[in-house]
Amino acid sequence: MNGAESLVRTLHGAGVDVCFANPGTSEMQFVDALDRTRLMRCVLGLFEGVVTGAADGYARMAGKPAVTLLHLAPGLANAGANMHNARKARSPMLNLVGDHAVRHLAYDAPLTADVAGAATPFSDWVRTATSAATIARDAAEGLAAAAGHPGRIATLIAPADIGWEEGGVIAEPVAPQGPRPLDAAVLDRAAALLQPGTLIFCGGSVLEDPATLALLAGIAAKTGADFLAPTSNRRIERGAGRSDIGRLPYPVDLALERLAPYSRAILIEAPAPVAFFAYPDRPSLLLPPGCETLQLADFDQDGCAAIAALAEAVGARPAAAADRPRPQAPQAGPITLPALGAAIAAALPEAAIVVDEGVTSGRDIGTASAGSPPHSWLALTGGSIGIGLPMAAGAAIACPDRPVVSLQADGSAMYTIQALWTQAREGLNVTTVIFANRSYEILKQELYRVGANPGPDALNMLDLSRPDLDFVALARGMGVPGRRVEDAAELCRAIADAIAEPGPFLIEAML
Repeated sequence: MNGAESLVRTLHGAGVDVCFANPGTSEMQFVDALDRTRLMRCVLGLFEGVVTGAADGYARMAGKPAVTLLHLAPGLANAGANMHNARKARSPMLNLVGDHAVRHLAYDAPLTADVAGAATPFSDWVRTATSAATIARDAAEGLAAAAGHPGRIATLIAPADIGWEEGGVIAEPVAPQGPRPLDAAVLDRAAALLQPGTLIFCGGSVLEDPATLALLAGIAAKTGADFLAPTSNRRIERGAGRSDIGRLPYPVDLALERLAPYSRAILIEAPAPVAFFAYPDRPSLLLPPGCETLQLADFDQDGCAAIAALAEAVGARPAAAADRPRPQAPQAGPITLPALGAAIAAALPEAAIVVDEGVTSGRDIGTASAGSPPHSWLALTGGSIGIGLPMAAGAAIACPDRPVVSLQADGSAMYTIQALWTQAREGLNVTTVIFANRSYEILKQELYRVGANPGPDALNMLDLSRPDLDFVALARGMGVPGRRVEDAAELCRAIADAIAEPGPFLIEAML
């Protein structure tokens, strides 16, 4: 057995059954091992950012890591943006990155570069394999690092000769590290802070468990405290019958206004809120000056257990979800932003997975869909655009029995448009709605926030016309059928029809 086969068999034995790949020459021994063993589903992405974005979406829904297969430092660099997003989401991911054979590194071949150096900014764990006999053990330890609490990005660098050399040894699975215990004294202090004027700011695993969200609402009802989630989150379980949690607005002025009433804040699997960027005459920290802040549960602790302990301390019980009516389809007419939200909310079926990279145009959809049937909501977490289309592919592979609705801004769609080809090749039930406003609208707003008085040259750099992008043609060129829609009522029908049909479909909604 060579090193590559021992690695594949070890990962499969530890529960890994999907490999998202964009391999090159230095990974051919692993391609061969995947083919000979047939132990994993192999999914090809036509760009490395598609590979890591899909692995992120898969992990968010499957609750476990996939493995990615990437090519040398340049391929890893292409993958880095969505590794960054996954790292901010605390999604588990194990990257296998090929390198030149050890004897070849001395000659500075064209693709030679510092693979470990490229991996470090976007990884929590990095190791270079040193022998065929130990590469499988390295992989088992990397997988354990990725699958702990919180999830982490692990990158194993595999020189080509270590993959093809014989002497591979299958390694036993390594148990991942569980959450760090809560501090009883901090818990007591948090319970004492629960009163009007206190904010419980929580993310991570808390948002993924409807029972914990109901208990959080019960704590708020019992004590008068409020609760809020960060702007962008790995996953939220929401919809009719579930407690709805608001999210901190993205625009800095709205965020400051939202947080102004609070003199105390309890943080659970979330840091103290900060502005996405620095602005003239605006603070970086968004809580009011003098606000007492207490970190009850950090990312490496169990937020759900923290909520349960708080509820017990104050005698709170789960709150019944508010009875919100099912959203109504919009009337015929232009696709305004309110009509866009209404069309999507009314079309969502039960158990949908919503992938949100709507950026500017999608901000009202979360509010509109609070009464939609129960669904999972996945969002851009690290701010690096271009994750929506691949994340939808990964989520669909993790949950083949659930429809995926991908809400996609037009500008960021062009970063990883190749993901549509993967959706077509794999026959994934993904309905993509492109928000076609033909501009980087969010950057226009940022231009004004920094105090600029833009002229035509500045605005031209944020404009996506001349020529207009044709997403229906782009989708068809990659095997995905599509249509362009200009009417709000027609948009709602088009989304519902596309969800009901198997396979991918793209709708270009003209705003």
